[in-house]
Amino acid sequence: MTKKTSLAAVRQRKIALCAAVFLIPVIILMAVYILYPIIATFVNSFTQWNGISTNKKFIGFYNWNKLIHDTKFWQAFLNNIKVMLLSLVIQMPIGILLATFLDAGGRKLNFFKIIWFLPLLMSSVAVGYLFHYALATNGGLFTSISQIFGGGKIDLLGNQKTALYAVIGVICWQFIPFYMVYYMAGYSSIDESLYEAAIVDGATRGQYVRKIALPLLVPTIKSAVVLSVTGSLKYFDLVYVMTGGGPGSSTELMATYMYKESFSKYNMGYGSAIAGGMFILITAIAGLLMFLMNRKGDKE
Repeated sequence: MTKKTSLAAVRQRKIALCAAVFLIPVIILMAVYILYPIIATFVNSFTQWNGISTNKKFIGFYNWNKLIHDTKFWQAFLNNIKVMLLSLVIQMPIGILLATFLDAGGRKLNFFKIIWFLPLLMSSVAVGYLFHYALATNGGLFTSISQIFGGGKIDLLGNQKTALYAVIGVICWQFIPFYMVYYMAGYSSIDESLYEAAIVDGATRGQYVRKIALPLLVPTIKSAVVLSVTGSLKYFDLVYVMTGGGPGSSTELMATYMYKESFSKYNMGYGSAIAGGMFILITAIAGLLMFLMNRKGDKE
């Protein structure tokens, strides 16, 4: 009995050692590229620093107090919330519809899979420049179509009332394919025998989707919602390329505002406070969302 116990203990130690060998490089990388930048950001938020010189002046909670009363930051946060909500409303349903259509069609629709996936293969910077010129007031796509039919110029990106919604439309155009593929993966995990049994029982394809497939996709939908929310709250590149946060501050997001303060105005201390505020807000919203979704799942 003692010999068996000792052999089991030796084997357990070997497994633990092997796991440690594989985990240590990952832990080091996470500490260097994730944990350290977060800590450094919060440390810098308590300083007055231009990001270049070695002279850092400790100023306490001045930057955080400024951030709390900064109307530009809260306007940027409100814009992020609009991006988040409209992304959920647009991307999730269309992604599910496209995935459902492609799942029903099988290999016959492989052509559509390739075509619809193309926007996701392009970098956000390239998409931003593409639509920056496509939506331009002079020579843009909408202006050209309008002028063909005798209309005037259409200014989507230069109008404060429409700029943010134009940007959101481009974001959705690029990322709907991601959720389409995500839901297709969810469909592939559903046992085909369930569809066959539903058809034998007289169910139509639509009834199968509504009554069987969609309920089974709920875990996939939940994770997709979390990805969409966190991505929308830290979005930067496409917006910065298309509008630079303008006109005015109509498309300013937290990330673009942080970038301007840190690297355009060389106010790294306050930029770090903005980044810290972003971290707190995104973590709080994502945590609350996951709590609500898991609590609802537990009740069911």
